Amino acid sequence: MRILVVGASGLIGAHVADALRERGHEVTTAARTVRAGVDRALDVVEADVDKMRSVLAGHDGVVFATRTEEQRPLPKPIYPVFRRNMVEPVVRLFTAGRSEGLTRGVLLGSYYTYFDRLHPEWRLAERSTYVRCRVEQAREGRAAAGAGLPIAVLELPFVVGRSGERMPNWAGPLESWARSGWPLVAPAGGTAMTSAQRVALAAVDALEAGSNEDIPMADENLTYAEMIERIAGAVGRSRRVRRLPSALVRTSLRAGSALQRLSGRESGVDPAQFGDLLLTDLFVDPPTSHSLADAFRESFPSHQ
Repeated sequence: MRILVVGASGLIGAHVADALRERGHEVTTAARTVRAGVDRALDVVEADVDKMRSVLAGHDGVVFATRTEEQRPLPKPIYPVFRRNMVEPVVRLFTAGRSEGLTRGVLLGSYYTYFDRLHPEWRLAERSTYVRCRVEQAREGRAAAGAGLPIAVLELPFVVGRSGERMPNWAGPLESWARSGWPLVAPAGGTAMTSAQRVALAAVDALEAGSNEDIPMADENLTYAEMIERIAGAVGRSRRVRRLPSALVRTSLRAGSALQRLSGRESGVDPAQFGDLLLTDLFVDPPTSHSLADAFRESFPSHQ
């Protein structure tokens, strides 16, 4: 098959392109700007359907692997901005893919949509602009693709791994903290985790199968204390992680939420809501139980 990988300059997109080639598929890589490892320039926020058709022509499938920073505060209202960046490009891409006769696609999403289905009482899509747009992205993207273009949605948790200098967007501050020698603390709660390599393999499997499923990803479920301990161990600074009082976590994040409102800004996941999520075990069951030890060492090498 010939597959277009959109967002190939990112960590996961680069791994997807490599995994496709290893399986014998032909790959075209696209990102906002052409650079090493990127074949075509495609700004998905600005490109119209005709531009996307020109890039998709001759392909059998497409992987949408771009990402949006949900925690960065923006001036209110943020929903139009998130929709423009997250939902509308996917609708145009899969509309173009249907017109070009593509037969398969993969959308890299978020495990928040998994928890939105699993726990409707949490009202995640109602309370979070980011989750709302992730839900709309999958629903409207599939509607645009139509029955002949099945779209698998990989619902991603925290992802570890590295590709050259590319690393997870959340990893840098935690790495610096672990290397610093300062005391380590963590809130109650935890998260599912996977690796960029495992995501890439799942994307290729879904393309080859022509899957139209929602696929929550998890190799290990870790408490936040366990995750930080893994990072500290990987960088060679192992030490005990102390538990942050839950009341302190909630109070701090509610204060952050109030400051955002006073400044006329908001983020995709409100800090007050994020505090509730941070104190919850966001575990995906059952995990595959594939060890992430190598991925942690890759993300946080001890020699730096």
